[in-house]
Amino acid sequence: MDQIIDSFYQSIDVFGKAGIPLGNVSSQLFANIYLHELDEFIKHKLRLKFYLRYCDDFVILSHNPKLLLWLICVIDDFLKIHLKLQLHPKKVFLLNLSGGVDFVGYVQFLHHRCLRPQTKRRLKSRLRRGLELFHKGKLSQTQLDQKIQSYLGLLSHANEFYFSQIIKNKYWVR
Repeated sequence: MDQIIDSFYQSIDVFGKAGIPLGNVSSQLFANIYLHELDEFIKHKLRLKFYLRYCDDFVILSHNPKLLLWLICVIDDFLKIHLKLQLHPKKVFLLNLSGGVDFVGYVQFLHHRCLRPQTKRRLKSRLRRGLELFHKGKLSQTQLDQKIQSYLGLLSHANEFYFSQIIKNKYWVR
């Protein structure tokens, strides 16, 4: 654990270092351990039925906007007092589910899920770049296929069948 924690830091002030490596599996583990108290508070103290958390992102669903506004204050207070954290002021949203909820890389709707538009653009750009590198001999067929398979795996969790077909037809090198 010491090696993982010490493998990355960002300077916060003259007194020391803070941070853990993002994208590392340890980040997910640490978030789950540290935010377990938040889960317990929301599920058992507040008795919220429709709460979902992945790492440090969470969603609470309710038909009552006043309840949601109250919960923002209560949860922010809990985080400050018990975990020395606070809700990010630019990342707290009250949304209507019919417009979709952006959560863990996808836009979640009531009966389906789509890839974020910006993720779709980034995916296309990276595939174009991968194909260019393949044609220049800087990326092998296997490496390009692995990249394509990775993106198809991402798309398999969403309602993106036609986009998957486009990728297969345009980029698969066989």
